[in-house]
Amino acid sequence: MANPTTPAAIPHTTPKMGVVAAMYTTPETVIEDYGKLLKLANYQDALADGTQTLLKINLSWQHYYPACSTTPWQMDGVIQQLQADGYDDLMAAHNGTVVVDPFEGEIRNKHKVVEEKHGIPSITLDVAPNRWVPYTPKGEMLVLNEVFPDGLFIPETFAGKNIIHFPTVKTHVFTQMTGAMKNAFGGLLHRNRHWTHAVIHETLVDLLTIQKEIHPGLFAVMDGTFAGDGPGPRAMRWHEKNLILASADQVAIDAIAAKMMGLDPMSLPKIRLAHEAGLGVGNPSEIEIVGEDVSKVNWGFASGQNTFASRGQKLIYHGPLKPLERILLRSFVAPWAFFASNVYHNSFWLRFIGRKRVREAMKTGWGRLFQSY
Repeated sequence: MANPTTPAAIPHTTPKMGVVAAMYTTPETVIEDYGKLLKLANYQDALADGTQTLLKINLSWQHYYPACSTTPWQMDGVIQQLQADGYDDLMAAHNGTVVVDPFEGEIRNKHKVVEEKHGIPSITLDVAPNRWVPYTPKGEMLVLNEVFPDGLFIPETFAGKNIIHFPTVKTHVFTQMTGAMKNAFGGLLHRNRHWTHAVIHETLVDLLTIQKEIHPGLFAVMDGTFAGDGPGPRAMRWHEKNLILASADQVAIDAIAAKMMGLDPMSLPKIRLAHEAGLGVGNPSEIEIVGEDVSKVNWGFASGQNTFASRGQKLIYHGPLKPLERILLRSFVAPWAFFASNVYHNSFWLRFIGRKRVREAMKTGWGRLFQSY
């Protein structure tokens, strides 16, 4: 496939929904295994010819922590296979948040070194020269029109492009688990995206609706070499699980990851609502797993656990401080909340808990692979 350039491309074929590819891997074979995984998932059926393919990197913390953000080998293996198959118009898409520095994170998480290795340009969505343009969804929105009554804005570079999401297998303090659907949260919404936390599940369903409208090709590759449980995405316990997943169905891949973590996928509002809306397949009994049979896997992860910071946020989103939500998060007071989160995670948790866990992770095969980049 020679240099895709046409923005009005359509997929080769309509990818089959409800299919998830799963493979066990090792630090020695993971690059090759990611290529095999893409083929197993028939990824080329999901991507359109004649257009650029965006690689939406997951950056949950500017510091490296196992399972927290996209791994360098995840990018490395996927990019290598894409380029071998002729997808030579690729761009990595990064985003920051009110509490995460994307430029520091791109370096500390070894994303930049992989981009440079393969000659892949990158864009940081939250800063110039990237522009945000108005967008009126064609499909019905559950909550976004109410949260943003002045209109929705999306990155100008997104429309008409394929997108591949690069989430990891981990739990989350607000959504119980985070994956492919949540990875769009950091791309399609600007830095005021935290306004949607009180209705986060409905927001993720709305974003999937929009993605299907603007992206001619949509795919996800999920890394579970390290997986995280507990109060994710930052204050987690890491586990070596040596598993990688891929699918054209954002709902199905999240459902299988949730089930492996010990959760009931259809009890998670984002998965149930997306399944009921026909945006993907969320019921594990209706999902076809190709490759390794992981249908009986149950790691017994603990989801829904909180940090000091998330407890305070939930008091605002769902508790007695709800009447003050607009003042606390949408006024001059808001930076104090961001400051408190940064102090907790970057100064306290990382210093006294996280760094010790990272040192232990570096003794594993995956840790040594990370250090090799």
